[in-house]
Amino acid sequence: MASVRAAVQPIELDFSLKDKTYEALKRAISEMNIYVAPEEPRLDERQLAEDLGVSRTPVREAIARLEQEGFVRIAPRKGVYVVRKTKREILEMITVWAALESMAARLITLHATDSEIATLRSLFATFENNQVQAKIDEYSETNIRFHQALLKMSHCELLNRMTENLFIHMRSIRMRTIAEDDRARRSIIDHMHIIEALERRDTELAERLARQHTLNLAAHVERNVHYLD
Repeated sequence: MASVRAAVQPIELDFSLKDKTYEALKRAISEMNIYVAPEEPRLDERQLAEDLGVSRTPVREAIARLEQEGFVRIAPRKGVYVVRKTKREILEMITVWAALESMAARLITLHATDSEIATLRSLFATFENNQVQAKIDEYSETNIRFHQALLKMSHCELLNRMTENLFIHMRSIRMRTIAEDDRARRSIIDHMHIIEALERRDTELAERLARQHTLNLAAHVERNVHYLD
């Protein structure tokens, strides 16, 4: 059975140690595939302190802060676990993401430069000639970068902040489902259509395609994801 571990790197010791520990741990959690195994990933406080090169005190403080934000839960006498959402909660998150990302697409057509939009097409240059399935792990990461790029390219700081806490779950559920039901092939087709609409500055079409692309994920989760029931 797959085991999920938070991959953290040592941090520099200075006056902002608490904040750096929190940011490092939050970043590590955001990069975990938390739905790859049937159980919630467990965080080892001692191991985290060792990996980060700090004492356990700032790690405990970071965990307490992450618990308040809903990223982890602390089970007395059992440990600290990364929170996994229920199927209903995931569907709600996808719906909210669809609304925010479609607005990002609208803003891109209005404010992004041609060179910025061109970087989206370059993301998929290595997946031509039906190479998506053959490079599914690589494509999964590219898929995530595409959706991150859409948000960043909107040039709306508040929109990016609003999606931050959704990202960990959206990233993980996309990674878990991308290889299912021919989704990878259809995903890259959707992405190309979105990019073409953005390049033409077709605001209404770009917004609609981005929204429908994410709602297609919701439909797939509703039909096929039973491990979160």
